Amino acid sequence: MSKTGSCLCGAVSYTLTSEPKEFGACHCNMCRKWSGGIYLGLEVPSDSIEIKGANSLTTFASSPWAERAFCKTCGSSVYYRVTAPGPHEGTYHLGVGTLDDAGAAPLTGELFIDNKPKGYSFAEKTHQMTTEEVMAMFAPES
Repeated sequence: MSKTGSCLCGAVSYTLTSEPKEFGACHCNMCRKWSGGIYLGLEVPSDSIEIKGANSLTTFASSPWAERAFCKTCGSSVYYRVTAPGPHEGTYHLGVGTLDDAGAAPLTGELFIDNKPKGYSFAEKTHQMTTEEVMAMFAPES
């Protein structure tokens, strides 16, 4: 079964080749500014997504290891993609809210837990990673 999604105006759409099994939350300052709140992302290998309307996307290199993509027409945040060499290179992190039907995939992890505002928390028990742990995983080695 495939899953579909799009930006708000539909200029950019995508099809996933497999059903999402889980999603995570990112509390970093960039994701909060980019999404307007908690970024809920779905990790997708580059060979598991087909994007239509890619010419309607614009990208922003938000760090030395990743880029963020937006729809040029409606401004929707569509994905975060790892660009640094290594085991995560090319991996997409699609906004869960861009899915046409999010299904029953559970929230299983939280990144940058030490940056999470104190005013909220999730009921689910998740795997939590600090800034230091995330940086060690994604940042290119010097």
